[in-house]
Amino acid sequence: MPFPLYLLGLAVFAQSTSEFMLAGLAPDIARDLGVSVPTAGTLTSAFAVGMIVGAPLTALLGRRRPGRQSLLVFLGVFLAVHVVGALTGDFSVLLATRVLAALANAGFLAVGLTAATAMVAPDAKGRATAVLLGGTTLACVVGVPAGAALGQLLGWRSAFWAVALVSAPALLAVARSVPRGPADTAGPGPDARAELRALRRPRLRSVLCLAALVNGATFCTFTYLAPLVTEVCGLEARWVPAVLALFGAGAFAGVTAAGRLADRGARAVLPAAGAALLAGWAALAVAAGQPAAAVALVPVLGLLAFGVGSTLVTRVLYEAVDAPSLGGAFATSALNVGAALGPALGGAALDGGLGHRSPVWVSALLMAVAGLVARGSARRRERTA
Repeated sequence: MPFPLYLLGLAVFAQSTSEFMLAGLAPDIARDLGVSVPTAGTLTSAFAVGMIVGAPLTALLGRRRPGRQSLLVFLGVFLAVHVVGALTGDFSVLLATRVLAALANAGFLAVGLTAATAMVAPDAKGRATAVLLGGTTLACVVGVPAGAALGQLLGWRSAFWAVALVSAPALLAVARSVPRGPADTAGPGPDARAELRALRRPRLRSVLCLAALVNGATFCTFTYLAPLVTEVCGLEARWVPAVLALFGAGAFAGVTAAGRLADRGARAVLPAAGAALLAGWAALAVAAGQPAAAVALVPVLGLLAFGVGSTLVTRVLYEAVDAPSLGGAFATSALNVGAALGPALGGAALDGGLGHRSPVWVSALLMAVAGLVARGSARRRERTA
């Protein structure tokens, strides 16, 4: 894989750390800025909404700009708003920085997915996607626990400064190393309306729906994994970072494996992997009261969840080949619809008094729905073959 791909992965690592780290910083932010903890929690919701809206919007706005230039603008804005966020004492300003950071993150990821696949051979999109999304999984393993620990030691502002500091060398590296791609030299690509028409194809819509459902299942349980560990498994709170890291390690392995399989064997592997993921969520819900079994399942589920999710992102890029500017935006929006929907459904189950296992059962239910969508898509292909 070309070295500039790994530089894009470093930027994605910084951005994903920022997206997830607030889960452990909300109480400190609430105390410092004089708001309630639920109000501080809206910072996470604002980021998710910004990602959903931002991916297609920023891709459309930047489609006539050189790809490298767009990457630099998005990453520069992302860095700047974290500096503002670290300095502000006004919650409304901090909230605005989260929305802007999400828009910049969405734009960078959408353009980055397109740029990454343009750097490699047409049949290597899966491996290129795996390198880029590896930044997200590394954020789960390293960035999020480190950000939470830094926030506890030096205050929540230090986590914002850390994200800005990691983004700075990524910005310089992208400027120096990411090559001018075809979009930088060949003039404008297809008309935006022509690219949007790709969404009319049932096969692409099905893959986008599957990506949202699988990611929703993943983040439904991941968001509420800490109370599952302490309240159901009966482990002490000090075990939570280790369990989260195990999930992240499995996720990294899953993305890496998917990069090798997504280009050639995706259609053969996805049905079996999806069924295994459904069974895995159900098994975790049942075995959560047994600490050894639950902890052993966590990295396996991380591997399956991110492996299937990464493969579906690659399939979106293949299905949207005639939407070179917006293909990455379609994938980014689908992932973030899931990232917003899953935790909301899991939270509703908890608020409904269904217990700390309920988010895991919701994950299993979302995977069952994904299975029905995949089966319906397969039947449509058979009828039109």
